[in-house]
Amino acid sequence: MSNLDLFLNLTAPNGRQYTQPTGLFINDEFVKSKSGQTIASIDPATTREIASVYAAGAEDVDNAVKAAKAALNDPSWKLLPATDRGILMGRLADLIEKNKELLATIDAWDNGKPYHVALSEDLVEAITTFRYYSGWADKTFGQTISTTPKKFAYTIRQPIGVVGQIIPWNYPLSMAAWKLGPALVCGNTVVIKAAEQTPLSILVLATLIKEAGFPKGVVNIINGYGCEAGAALVQHPLVDKVAFTGSTATGREIMKMAAGSLKNITLETGGKSPLIVFNDTDMEQAVKWSHFGIMSNQGQICTATSRIFVQKDVYETFVEQFTSAVKSTSKIGDQWDESTFQGPQVTRAQYDRVLEYIRLGISEGATVVSGGGPHPPNSNGEAGYYISPTVFTNVTDSMRIYREEIFGPVVVIMPFETEEEAIKRANNTTFGLGAAVFTKDLERAHRVAAEIESGMVWINSSQDCDPGVPFGGVKQSGIGRELGEAGLEAYSQVKAVHVNLGSKL
Repeated sequence: MSNLDLFLNLTAPNGRQYTQPTGLFINDEFVKSKSGQTIASIDPATTREIASVYAAGAEDVDNAVKAAKAALNDPSWKLLPATDRGILMGRLADLIEKNKELLATIDAWDNGKPYHVALSEDLVEAITTFRYYSGWADKTFGQTISTTPKKFAYTIRQPIGVVGQIIPWNYPLSMAAWKLGPALVCGNTVVIKAAEQTPLSILVLATLIKEAGFPKGVVNIINGYGCEAGAALVQHPLVDKVAFTGSTATGREIMKMAAGSLKNITLETGGKSPLIVFNDTDMEQAVKWSHFGIMSNQGQICTATSRIFVQKDVYETFVEQFTSAVKSTSKIGDQWDESTFQGPQVTRAQYDRVLEYIRLGISEGATVVSGGGPHPPNSNGEAGYYISPTVFTNVTDSMRIYREEIFGPVVVIMPFETEEEAIKRANNTTFGLGAAVFTKDLERAHRVAAEIESGMVWINSSQDCDPGVPFGGVKQSGIGRELGEAGLEAYSQVKAVHVNLGSKL
């Protein structure tokens, strides 16, 4: 058995000191895993270990699910007025805001993203999402339905039950908020598993959930490996719904496992999003948004616009300006430098995966016009998981770098001639998560947006996201929607009630 403490006193590279929980958060308490198995968190900028936390096995998952099931039927949660659920959610948002510098520090350290990005983007999104859903708590209604004068029918919205949630490593706290917000406001109880690559901030979030006053067992938080804890959670007979964000390959396996008991599922999976630049666009803005759309967050974005199509007569100009933007804007450095745009990839495995795709693109005959390999060691001489942002041209639609999700700072840029060709090639993919269109012709913008096969389209921007706007994909990019009112639909179910007002047989 491990002798790991349930709480560690840590000092981050930016000097912030804090107490890091290391246990599994089950029934409002931090506990050790039954096996003592642990997960090591690695700073991707230095490759040094930050801390180890306990990893759940099947027995721990069972305990967490049973705690959630008991809480689902406990009057302290089941009978809690909807307005009070919203108050709890708002209180949690306030606590996150109060501790946002700490949480941003942990995610930067654990994930590799720049601290200023975690603070100004990720934490803002998490706080806003919880506040958005706090307002929905007492605004989800059923309907009254006219039938005949002697009958009355109505519907009520009820929670689905115990929800198993699995979140990714690219936006740890934002994705936790996307999952927890609508699930809790609808009255469900939750077991949420963090990604094994980023296990730290979710445990500090657990302390805030407890401080906010949620009843015992309503939220249970575990770390663990997907093949063990994730599989046990998806297949547990008391879990009524599974919500997952991650790779398409893992999503397929989750769908298979959930099918055994016909579980309700929401899947947000991979993408290979197209970005189309027409010849009438504002070139400066198109270049800036295109750069942000693929190179931000180290390219580790499910909606990354990694396939750029540019109309032929402005293609050379775009490539030149885009490459210049990559070289001048994508400053690579550690998480704590305020001028850093691109930090390290999250893990050695992800680093190796991206480099292998770059080598593959070169072997397939594509041309590297910028980047094309690892980035030199940082200023301290430490060789973290840094990759030079890479731009490919002379790419064909059959190449793997065109067709497969790379999930790193790698983009392909290709010319097109007509609107019809751009739409056809944009849709030539098994994915359908996001897409972007750049043009000053609003009629064309809306026409193309309607024809692209994706769950979301940005016109003259990229990666826009708001808690009030549905998020999700089509084809192999997922099932269902998160955020907005659609997010409530995913975590509630409708019950019909028929009332006999005097009809006799």
